[in-house]
Amino acid sequence: MTIIRGRMTVQPSESFVLFLIGMRFNQPWKIHKWWPVVTAMPKMLTELAQTEDSGYLSGEAWYGRTTMMLQYWASFDALEAYAKNKQQAHFPAWVKFNQTIGKHGDIGIWHETYEIQPNRMECIYVNMPLFGLGRANTLVAAQSEFGGARKRFFQE
Repeated sequence: MTIIRGRMTVQPSESFVLFLIGMRFNQPWKIHKWWPVVTAMPKMLTELAQTEDSGYLSGEAWYGRTTMMLQYWASFDALEAYAKNKQQAHFPAWVKFNQTIGKHGDIGIWHETYEIQPNRMECIYVNMPLFGLGRANTLVAAQSEFGGARKRFFQE
């Protein structure tokens, strides 16, 4: 993993979607319940990486009792199209989850979706490898007009 030295930021020119998704092990000992859910996401990510025009830009993941994946998408329409496409990995996994887990409470699933407007967000990466929005967009030096959080947030 290459460290990019110095202060870097991103200044997207178009809106994008921030999608947070995860699961919670409410009954961690019920491996037979959560294992199919855990193994479904890597299949989806592989599929998205191999589909150039999916609208999926990048993502990061954290694991624990509550897992979380942060994803960047080109648009809500692209995210929704993937979620509803019966020929791709998400839709059958979602149907299976509802049939086998449903309302039993052994596993919790959650997601949040936000549309981010250009010039109404800011980010900073100091001595970091490509990460987060910096992986999904082009990094620029965080100097002069991009030097402070307020300047990055309200850049016109």
